[in-house]
Amino acid sequence: MEVIIQPIPEAATAIALRAVADLLRKKPNAVLGLATGSTPLLLYNALTAMDLDWSKVTTFNLDEYVGIPAADSCSYHSFMWQNLFSKVNIRRKNVHIPDGMTNDIPGHCEQYERRIRDAGGIDLQILGIGREGHIGFNEPGSSLASRTRIKTLTERTRKENARFFKAPATVPLHVITMGIRTIMEARVCMLLAFGAKKSRAIAAALEGPITSMSPASILQMHPRAKACLDTLAASRLKHLEYYRSVYDHKPKWQKAEIF
Repeated sequence: MEVIIQPIPEAATAIALRAVADLLRKKPNAVLGLATGSTPLLLYNALTAMDLDWSKVTTFNLDEYVGIPAADSCSYHSFMWQNLFSKVNIRRKNVHIPDGMTNDIPGHCEQYERRIRDAGGIDLQILGIGREGHIGFNEPGSSLASRTRIKTLTERTRKENARFFKAPATVPLHVITMGIRTIMEARVCMLLAFGAKKSRAIAAALEGPITSMSPASILQMHPRAKACLDTLAASRLKHLEYYRSVYDHKPKWQKAEIF
């Protein structure tokens, strides 16, 4: 895994921004895997300010709450349309987000996997990380070979997400999430993490053992995974100075080559 450490979130986001922009220019029909939450907001805001053509782009979101209608302000459907899709020229038919209101969750999950395969697979997967090391909503203990499925949220995750709901009790208990094996099949995985509150999870994921108790640790096995961190998120890494040296001394051609 390539570890890229920048002083502030905006600088770390700029690395991911360049990767997405480079991909869309080189491959207009690219397939993007997208995350929600506060971490990728800087990226999405920056993307909407760029003159990029999204007309042939296909997207697949990582997850959605079960029992929350797409039109609900707390849904990830609403989040994505408000913060990205409504501001670019993407075609609605090319946007894929799990349906939290489906009457057949197993069937819907199988269909979601099939649609990813039919699209040719995900070129670039954007990821955030939870404080306990989850990617998507693959909570600690999730199978490292998992596919898109229903998952039960931990109480800690529900408490962290309560700020987006009217009351803690209204945070759903279940979600539909892309599985870890599905995430790992993306051609490039780009993990974003900012702030001291993510530092323990980042240290475990990047330098700890590969274990289902730290789901993000599986990214150590990905051939083209990149972690874009700010200084606070990277503060617990043992090899901090080495990561900085590696990035600072990369040949210019290698630093510019994302794909």
